[in-house]
Amino acid sequence: MPSHPHADHAAVPSPDPGVVDALISQARELRGQLDAVRVVPSADEDDPHRRWQRALCDLAVHHLDNLGEHLGQLKEELAPEEGVAYPAYAPDEPGTELPPGPAGVRALGRAGSAEWNLLTDEVTWSDELYRIFGRTRKDGPLTLDELPSWLFAEDQQSLTTMVTACLVDGRPIDGEFRIVRPDGSVRTVHMVGEPVLDADGGTASMWAVLRDVSELRRSQRTLRETRDSLQRQRQIAQAEHRLAVELQEAVLPPWRGPLRFPLEGGSVALDLAARYFPSATGALIGGDWYDAMQLPDGATLLTVGDLTGHGVAATSGMAMLLGALRGMAVTGMAPGPLMNALNQLLDRSAQPALGSALCCRYEAETHALTWSQAGHPAPLLFRDGAGRALDAPEGVLLGATSGAAYGQARAQLLPGDLLVLHTDGIAPRRASLADPVGAADGDTTRLLGLATRFAECRSAQDCVRVVVEELDTPERERDACVLIARVS
Repeated sequence: MPSHPHADHAAVPSPDPGVVDALISQARELRGQLDAVRVVPSADEDDPHRRWQRALCDLAVHHLDNLGEHLGQLKEELAPEEGVAYPAYAPDEPGTELPPGPAGVRALGRAGSAEWNLLTDEVTWSDELYRIFGRTRKDGPLTLDELPSWLFAEDQQSLTTMVTACLVDGRPIDGEFRIVRPDGSVRTVHMVGEPVLDADGGTASMWAVLRDVSELRRSQRTLRETRDSLQRQRQIAQAEHRLAVELQEAVLPPWRGPLRFPLEGGSVALDLAARYFPSATGALIGGDWYDAMQLPDGATLLTVGDLTGHGVAATSGMAMLLGALRGMAVTGMAPGPLMNALNQLLDRSAQPALGSALCCRYEAETHALTWSQAGHPAPLLFRDGAGRALDAPEGVLLGATSGAAYGQARAQLLPGDLLVLHTDGIAPRRASLADPVGAADGDTTRLLGLATRFAECRSAQDCVRVVVEELDTPERERDACVLIARVS
């Protein structure tokens, strides 16, 4: 379309085709670099964060593609190609095939221009504008009176207001509206324009450039939706994390310092201390527990365990399991039968899960320790500066199989002995698989390596401090806990 005599517009030189070529090359280079990091769809479509990343990449692709196409169109206007016949406009929707080669690329995202002459009622459209509206030159261009009928009803008033402001007040046009093409497809069109003044300063015509921005807006809408989905997921995760933390704190013993259960005459049966170690992220609140309780018959219950999973489901399951364990222990049930009952409870739960557990019953008068385990590391006994793991009785994970049998073991403790109960993951794993400390028994090996330091401690709380100093790390992969009992 030829240039128009816009009022007060100084003549500016046309862009240098060589500069445009350089910009096109830069746009192509950026497009190639973006392809190298572009997030492609995967089977994990339920991850809002991944969908958000992919939407960002798609939006950037659309912007770069539009930039390259418009620069290419500008280059053609500066140096028109001879013999190029533009194909009919085809929307880039699924299943639509475009002509091969550069012509097919030009058919997408191009800008069309129009002029509506108010003096002669003549309407001039560029070829690209016909393609955007899905019309042919035989159909002819749309007048300003006909144009609103192609728009969504809710967009018609906005277009009328913009056109009136342009023709009457001389204001530029800059807005979007949606059109329905003859084939029933809906396109979003962005229009910018301005009045063309005559010699007397009156409005002679209105000139505008219209661009199909349907795919760009679709990408932006997808980006907003994925961003909102990601934000909702984060809010839900934060709420669940707070609930899991509150539930865990309500269920685990309130004591964080030393705990001593007195005997008749004022003596102390056990000196106890425990510590919970959260994972590095802090978001993975698991089902680890520790507990110590003096039973009605004077015995002491010591237990640690770990229910699989994280979040509210794990902490609520842990609360159920620990509550049941406390209740059955109060009735005087021995550790072996108690594990059998816990396995039946978890196996018949509405939300099946797996868990490991260690349950000990200590008789202060006889210094006898009776214990049972369900797929859990055995207690560690430290005596005279050396440590060892107690021989474990039979026992599989809770909830693994119906009717599982759980054995029971007995150990004789002496005054000054130290008993360490822990959940899996108390010791950070080593990077090298060749290191024996990085094997499955890494927790036991690392804890037994603290025997000398434990021998120097005067209380169970001092022993917990040693564990914290030696084994706690900001990079902890999972949560864990330790319970230490010192025989008085």
